[in-house]
Amino acid sequence: MSIRRLSIAVLMLGALACGLLTMPALADSQARIVRLSDVEGTVQIDRNTGQGYEKAFLNMPITEGTKLWAKDDGRAEVEFEDGSVARITPDTKIEFSQLSLRESGSKNTNVKLEEGTAYVNFTGQKNSELSLNFARETVRLTHAAHFRVDLEDTDATLAVLKGDVEVEGPSGTVEVGKKQTATFDLADQDRYTVAKNFESDPDDNWNKQQDQYHERYLNANSYTSSMPYSYGVSDLNYYGNYYNVPGYGLCWQPYFTGAGWDPFMNGAWAWSPGFGYTWVSAYPWGWMPYYYGSWVYVPGFGWGWQPGGWHGWGGGIHYVGAAAAGFHPPVAPVGTVSTVAVGKGGPPVTTVPPMHLVVNNGSAGLGIPRGSYGSLRHLNTQVAKTGSVELRAAPSFAASSSHSGYGHGAAHPTASSSHVSSASSGHSSGGTSHSSHH
Repeated sequence: MSIRRLSIAVLMLGALACGLLTMPALADSQARIVRLSDVEGTVQIDRNTGQGYEKAFLNMPITEGTKLWAKDDGRAEVEFEDGSVARITPDTKIEFSQLSLRESGSKNTNVKLEEGTAYVNFTGQKNSELSLNFARETVRLTHAAHFRVDLEDTDATLAVLKGDVEVEGPSGTVEVGKKQTATFDLADQDRYTVAKNFESDPDDNWNKQQDQYHERYLNANSYTSSMPYSYGVSDLNYYGNYYNVPGYGLCWQPYFTGAGWDPFMNGAWAWSPGFGYTWVSAYPWGWMPYYYGSWVYVPGFGWGWQPGGWHGWGGGIHYVGAAAAGFHPPVAPVGTVSTVAVGKGGPPVTTVPPMHLVVNNGSAGLGIPRGSYGSLRHLNTQVAKTGSVELRAAPSFAASSSHSGYGHGAAHPTASSSHVSSASSGHSSGGTSHSSHH
């Protein structure tokens, strides 16, 4: 009997030892979520729900296993917690094969380029690692770098825009420096050649414009520099402002809110494996205020976002205190994993041919492409006074792209500047002007 008990004890100790050996692997968590921060044209997403590809739209959560596919007119940007980005151009597919958070707090990201062209701009912040796989090659990043990869049927090209990178593959490891290009022959064991220059790509200018937007607005407000996360911050600084509200402290409010506006008027419920349903805002600034902190309704001021709550991520409807009269928050659907759009109305930005935008009070920035107008603060004051303002496109607004807006779907200019041509009083603001706050 004693021998049997001893055998059982030995087996239990063995099982415990095995468990301890596997703890580091189990400690890694997939409880990370990143943001689809820009969508132009036709972009589809596979959220790993078993439903295959469906329409992608701004602010959708990107979880581990998600795939993105930009079709012939599509472009997209994915923004990570530290401000790093991955961008894809027309006819490109990528997969976010790993989004892990280790017990130490470090973040490990792996992106796989299946076809097409992708840009990666890695900030190199501490405790962040990012790798990109293409063909049989792997780029591992632990310091800041910015590069482009073109993956074709017979060859692949990596061009370094800033910094330097190391590429590991069947033919060994090659270091590619700034302004250099490595070309891999996929039909010959990925044998490579390195050139001391690189050819420009038609999408380089688009990629540069997106970088300039983030560089200009990421640190445009002194408060946002203290935030522990960088993703979504550029949009907060471009589309709204912070105010010290008596009795409530520091609150952020989007421009063009108007009376009767609430932060949950336009959006969608999106389901992701492991997370369930999360609220996805349709507003271009609609990331940070829906996953951290809380919304609060202040009489005489309207809805504002109180930053904070950085200890955990929670996608949903968050507000504190008494809400505005008649406010009814959207309720998450049940019994389905399909995306469910919610649109309560509110006057979005509208287009008037040829290439005019009408910005209405109550639009809260919906329909204004990021960086398309130099100072929304100044424009906000005009809209609060007159109810709406018409923007005439500058000559550089020659091209347009369709930005998703949950059914609003207007075509918008894509250049970085425009000017006010006229102010119309044909639309009533119907509420209190907040221009005194700006």
